[in-house]
Amino acid sequence: MSDTFKALLLTESDEGVKSAVTDLTTDDLPEGNVTVAVDYSTLNYKDGMVVNGNIGRLARKFPHVPGIDFAGTVEASEDGRYKAGDKVVLTGWRVGEVHWGGYAQKARVNADWLVPLPKGLSARQAMTVGTAGLTAMLCVQALEDHGLKPGDGPVLVTGAAGGVGSVAVAILSNLGYEVAGSTGRPEQADYLKSLGASQIVPREELSEPTKKPLEGETWAGCVDTVAGTVLARAMGQMKYGASIACCGLAAGPKLDTTVVPLLLRGVNLLGIDSVMQPYDNRLRAWNRIVEVLPMEKLDAMSETCGLADLPAKAKDILAGQVRGRLVVDVNA
Repeated sequence: MSDTFKALLLTESDEGVKSAVTDLTTDDLPEGNVTVAVDYSTLNYKDGMVVNGNIGRLARKFPHVPGIDFAGTVEASEDGRYKAGDKVVLTGWRVGEVHWGGYAQKARVNADWLVPLPKGLSARQAMTVGTAGLTAMLCVQALEDHGLKPGDGPVLVTGAAGGVGSVAVAILSNLGYEVAGSTGRPEQADYLKSLGASQIVPREELSEPTKKPLEGETWAGCVDTVAGTVLARAMGQMKYGASIACCGLAAGPKLDTTVVPLLLRGVNLLGIDSVMQPYDNRLRAWNRIVEVLPMEKLDAMSETCGLADLPAKAKDILAGQVRGRLVVDVNA
């Protein structure tokens, strides 16, 4: 007899995509060689897009279980790398988009998509990190791989009160960097300072277009989650040889700028993708997260919700109303 479990199931009709917490069985799960009892998932911007069903069409086949991240315990495995009882984490690989994801009490996936739960992290903490935190760590590592060091000058984090931005601020501060957090939500200034930001940059200072290809050399590095005009302005304000790690497009995908900062100041524009990162890169980032992300700050930047709360929370995250990280307790 198949086990019954709860999931947030998306269905599509002429009226659009709808979501509801539904009882499913293990027979309903998609193909895969590892079955996981999910403890926690998380809400990312991309999850908001999928759950709302009206932006980007990231999920095209229905019925569908969203949730691009999860952490839990292996129940059954046909792959020798994992056995029942192993604690695992999944982020990316288009799970929650083209493959059923973590907004369920059970998931069945390909073993290649999993990594062991890092020692020193609980399942809940791993989901407080999630794709957003992994992306933030990949950004910081990319900046450091391109020469950024503490003492070089302030590092700008755009969209700093969001998921990626919050973790980036906490990591950079803990590593000894001077962090400037840019946000369009001035009420989050105290929150960002609690994470380690020493300077708050109102988004308006970066979102107003300029015809100047170069401005004063201000930033030694940048983690950009916003794109659009904010990224264009940041490019013109980078110090000579500095790098920008680009990982988001909250302000849209267009970039209206010139190559002058790249040519005259040697600015490096680094694209960061967390979805298809190879296994070794993921392990490097996860292990570094355990070392450099203060757990007390990690816990302070998160709140928890249940499966039934997700439709409303998905709208909130797209409207820029979610601060830090939202962890989903699928068993609540």
